[in-house]
Amino acid sequence: QVQLVESGGGSVQIGGSLRLSCAAIQRTGPPPIMGWFRQAPGKEREFVARIGWSGISTYYSQSVKGRFTISRDNAKNTAYLQMNDLKPDDTAVYYCNANVRETEPGPYWGQGTQVTVSS
Repeated sequence: QVQLVESGGGSVQIGGSLRLSCAAIQRTGPPPIMGWFRQAPGKEREFVARIGWSGISTYYSQSVKGRFTISRDNAKNTAYLQMNDLKPDDTAVYYCNANVRETEPGPYWGQGTQVTVSS
């Protein structure tokens, strides 16, 4: 069982930056593979990025590669998503997820945080 609590969303202008955080509460077991997904209005939820338990292995969707960086601090049980050069198409609710497999979500979700990019 993993509980995820997100923070850090908000509104920014085109080209701006935001950092999302996801604190994981897990009673037992190794650090899970963490990931971020997003859902824009009228669209399906999509994979954004994932990070392996050690923090070394990362993988990004093509739409965010080179602009977003996923990281984690296992001492704090927290994963991060640094988002730079934000675009209007990045506007969505962002969800943290645990036990990600490839680009498919695991069963544990955060509550979601809104990111809005405007001109």
